[in-house]
Amino acid sequence: MNDVLSWVNHIALAVPDLNTAAARYRESFAATVSEPQPLPDHGVTVAFVTIANTKIELLEPLGDKSPLASFLAKNPDGGMHHICYEVENIIAARDRLMAAGARVLGSGEPTIGAHGKPVLFLHPKDFFGTLIELEEIN
Repeated sequence: MNDVLSWVNHIALAVPDLNTAAARYRESFAATVSEPQPLPDHGVTVAFVTIANTKIELLEPLGDKSPLASFLAKNPDGGMHHICYEVENIIAARDRLMAAGARVLGSGEPTIGAHGKPVLFLHPKDFFGTLIELEEIN
């Protein structure tokens, strides 16, 4: 097993309207979609679409200072926002990635994500234009 990445935890889609997006997944794919969960510390409201091998995270801005505001200003219909990988030890993964030149967004310290576990984000310019989230699974 790779000593940093394990599984894809979820793929996150920024959406302008969470209720509309959840209904589309329910109606189009007969998908199970979780109840919306506000995450004020992250400036988003989330809902998860569960599929066999991962989840799709639907993200809607929460509040005026949401980090999604600029994304949706550029992409008013929404789009892929980030991909989340599971790691066994988020601090060890962070330190290894930083030593390899990756930039961690924010303070560099993990925060608690939607699953109640530590998360952090890596700068998209270091990963071919893709925002990366790491989530500790232990």
